Parts: sequence; C-alpha cells; structure tokens
Amino acid sequence: MPIKAVLTDIEGTTSAVSFVFDVLFPFAARHLPAFVVEHAAVPEVAVQIEAVRVESGEADASIQRVVEILLGWIAEDRKATPLKALQGMVWEQGYKTGQLKGHVYPDAVEALRRWKQEGYELYVYSSGSIQAQKLIFGCSETGDMTPLFSGYFDTTSGPKREAASYERIAKVISVPADAILFLSDVVEELDAAQAAGMQTIGLARDGGELPGHETVASFAVIDLSRL
Repeated sequence: MPIKAVLTDIEGTTSAVSFVFDVLFPFAARHLPAFVVEHAAVPEVAVQIEAVRVESGEADASIQRVVEILLGWIAEDRKATPLKALQGMVWEQGYKTGQLKGHVYPDAVEALRRWKQEGYELYVYSSGSIQAQKLIFGCSETGDMTPLFSGYFDTTSGPKREAASYERIAKVISVPADAILFLSDVVEELDAAQAAGMQTIGLARDGGELPGHETVASFAVIDLSRL
C-alpha cells in the first residue's frame, strides 16, 4: 500500500544524538534540582514527583531524595515517563529564554517540509516527552517546525521496542499500518514497527546497516513514492 503517513524518531534520526546527550541532558541535570524544589507545589510538577515515588518504590521519598532519584535516572538514560515530563519542563524554560535551540539535520528539515507539501501526514514518536518533542521542533535552529506535524507520541503510548505500541499509534491516527513509514536509528524499534505491519527505513548517519531494514544515511535519499 502507498505511504500515507510518516512516523519518525528524533534522537539519531532527525536530530543528532550528541545534541541530546551533550546539550539537553547536561542542561536538565544542572537545572532540574532547583526546578523541582522551587516548583514542588505546582500541581503539574507535584503529579510527576509522586510518579517518581511510585516508580522508584520509595513512597515516602523526600523532595531531596526525589531529586537524587531523578539525577540517577538521567545518568543511566532511563526512559522513565515522570523524568521525561520534568526534563521537558526544564527544557521549556531553556528554550523560552533562548539558552537552548533545537538541532534538526538540514536534510531532515528539507524532506519533512517537502513531504508535508506533497500531502503526507507527519508524526513523531520519541522516548522524550511530547512536550520535549514540540520544543525541539518548535524552537529549532531553523525556526518553528511544529506546523509540519499532525501529532506526537511518547512512552505513554508504550515502549518503542514493542509492536503493540505501533499498533496503538496506527489506530490513533486512523491510517493502516502498512501505509505508515517508520524512521529510526535503532534496529529494535524498527523490528517492532515492522512486526506491527509498518514499513521501515533505518537511519545510519555514520554509515553501516540496520539488519532487516533498508538503511540510509540521510533523509535526502528517501523516496516515498516508490514505497
């Protein structure tokens, strides 16, 4: 079936992994402790603090202990939903003050804009929170890219390495799985999307192959009309 929608990962796909690990994570690690302490009584923050207590199994954790848990999760790159939500809030402040600008590869910018003009629906699926996704594209180095996207998905839709997550996304966007192209740099994610019936292309920007999937080094060589 011809492609009708493109579902793309961010980290290592549209954007450099180094931006996340060398810029975003350190920024969050520096600013998150004070943010959590200062905003602990704010409802949306309080909900995430409680979620940290639940996920860590430390129901009585103090605010300071919650901060320690969060920093530990950052260090191990844990895909914890409350961590992602709080990181997103911290990053929002950074983007708003101009301390952060989202990195998106030029070839991804060009292709996404072209695909949108050609009538394809574009969606994002990343382990980062939906808020963080909107920030990286909304405050990108090339300007606001959010008008290109019809929707965003994160770990609340399920783990990225499980086929059921991709089946849920296909149902939500009301597009048959085999009419959706999923782009990622992680073979396990591509495998899961493929198992759900989606078409896949792997991004290996430094060369190499993602076994079992067509692999390219740039968005520029992806031709949706031939899939």
